[in-house]
Amino acid sequence: MSDGKGKFPPQKQNEQPGKEHVMDPTPRAARQSYKPADKLRGKVALVTGGDSGIGRAVCYQFAMEGATVAFTYVPVKEDKDASDTINMLREVKTGHAKEPIKIPVDVGFDENCKKVIDQVVKAFGCIDILVNNAAEQHPVPNIEDLQPDQLERVFRTNIFSMFYMVRHALKHMKEGSSIINSTSVNAYKGNATLLDYTSTKGAIVAFTRGLSLQLVNRGIRVNGVAPGPIWTPLIPASVTDEKSTEGFGQQVPMGRAGQPDEVAPSYVFLASEDSSYFTGQVLHPNGGVIVNA
Repeated sequence: MSDGKGKFPPQKQNEQPGKEHVMDPTPRAARQSYKPADKLRGKVALVTGGDSGIGRAVCYQFAMEGATVAFTYVPVKEDKDASDTINMLREVKTGHAKEPIKIPVDVGFDENCKKVIDQVVKAFGCIDILVNNAAEQHPVPNIEDLQPDQLERVFRTNIFSMFYMVRHALKHMKEGSSIINSTSVNAYKGNATLLDYTSTKGAIVAFTRGLSLQLVNRGIRVNGVAPGPIWTPLIPASVTDEKSTEGFGQQVPMGRAGQPDEVAPSYVFLASEDSSYFTGQVLHPNGGVIVNA
């Protein structure tokens, strides 16, 4: 983790998406104390943005629970992280699961998302669990400086992709399937320098609630996870000053940032039958921030 006091070494990456393999320390995707219980045996899961951070930890714990896993990543820029993740999944894949696959794609466009769904269904026959997790953020202190191209790009990645993925995946999802959307604590408390990102995360909460009502009669559950400050490549790739990482996460009641493997169990819960009476809900692994939602 950090130095035990909630501090990370100063660091900054100059482009997005961030790269996990160059971070110090590397985010923790595999929690040694995690005890799998075959909760997702026979299930096929698709995770967008699954090459690193929370997405990688979700893929890893899904694989430990018996799921066959496919994930998307940004081509070229995330090739190394995606390869590392595939190797991790192969190490923990259960005997009855099929080989995991990685799909390079820009999920911000409808035709790309359709191709992803088609590839997963061709390989595995169906989709039982869809995790909409891909996201990007770019700090802009003043709305006057927020350029239209950035605004569109962030909305395409963070929320448009969820509409696209769901509309194409549904025809391959049956009763008992689960959709899980990654939102953020920022949707509930706001963030002055991440106005466009925060707005997409609020939209995801509304999307989750509305979609859950639309699909409830089809027996498909829709829920969300709203992490607090989590040590992922998004952080060093979006800070303006490398020293900003030193105190990352210290503002929450627990006094530290979370690790991806502390968030992933929320996704396992929502993907499994353990959450059979949950739909339209959001879980909050955020270090103790009270959001009243």
